[in-house]
Amino acid sequence: MIGLAAVTACAFVTVVAPNVGVASASSFGGTFSETGLASQKLDVSGSVAASIFRDNYSVTEAPKPIVVALPASTGSSSNGCPDPNAATADPAGAQVIAAALAAERGWTGAQFDALIALWSRESGWRVNALNASSCAYGIPQALPGSKMASAGADWATNPATQITWGLNYIQGSYGDPITALAHSDAVHWY
Repeated sequence: MIGLAAVTACAFVTVVAPNVGVASASSFGGTFSETGLASQKLDVSGSVAASIFRDNYSVTEAPKPIVVALPASTGSSSNGCPDPNAATADPAGAQVIAAALAAERGWTGAQFDALIALWSRESGWRVNALNASSCAYGIPQALPGSKMASAGADWATNPATQITWGLNYIQGSYGDPITALAHSDAVHWY
């Protein structure tokens, strides 16, 4: 890939004589020859044709990349936390799911706005958000993340499972998102 980029970049280089200034290919009509260097010569004929000669120039093939096989994901990282690479985040999609699940509880309007604010601060609505120092995980930042298994075995990768667990947690601990957000505002956790 790097070799292809280098070849492509070389194809777009404009050769300019140092005493001529910047010139486009269509305006350069002469022959460039520089004395004192080991044979440089540029002949241009027409607006697109060019011949270039230079001594001591060689092209070497880029080294082949070394392929390193990584072990399959076990669902947890080396520090015992859930593996954030096991899932792909879709914050906008997660918020759509949350809107439907929160509405089933009657949490719309200001209640849903509080939930948006709370989980935006906690995880940015990323299903794979990980606090590496505490191992809090997921959209609701469950601590430990494996607590969310009570809502489904796919807790590490499924936003609906995480949101269901998080809404149950908020309802059981605070009653509603507005109260949970107020607690988080006051003590910086919920």
